Amino acid sequence: MKATDNPNPPEQTKSTSVDAAGWTDVASDSGVPEGHMVPVYPLGVNVLLARVGGVVYAVAGKCAHMACPLFAGRLEGYTIVCACHDWRFDVRTGRFLDAPELGLAVYPARIEGGKVLVNLDRLETI
Repeated sequence: MKATDNPNPPEQTKSTSVDAAGWTDVASDSGVPEGHMVPVYPLGVNVLLARVGGVVYAVAGKCAHMACPLFAGRLEGYTIVCACHDWRFDVRTGRFLDAPELGLAVYPARIEGGKVLVNLDRLETI
């Protein structure tokens, strides 16, 4: 994929529920299958969910290099590979594997009541 290609992103999250502690309902638990990535847009924020080893992780949905959409890439174990230039990020930490001082924003995620929740207020930066 070229940086100029603009794949149609999936439908954005229609309704967003935020609790008092800042946790936002972003997807159903079954909507994030093992070994897959799912883009969501809670409160207009581009977030990429990925489930690896039964755990759901949430990172910024755009590559740190040229803002390419990471959902168009692939998930290889704990590594997200950007479709535009093959930049590789650890989904657990957001770190760029070839230069650990660079990376993606990471959001805490949890599963509760059959829903995936992300906390946008607790952004963890590199």
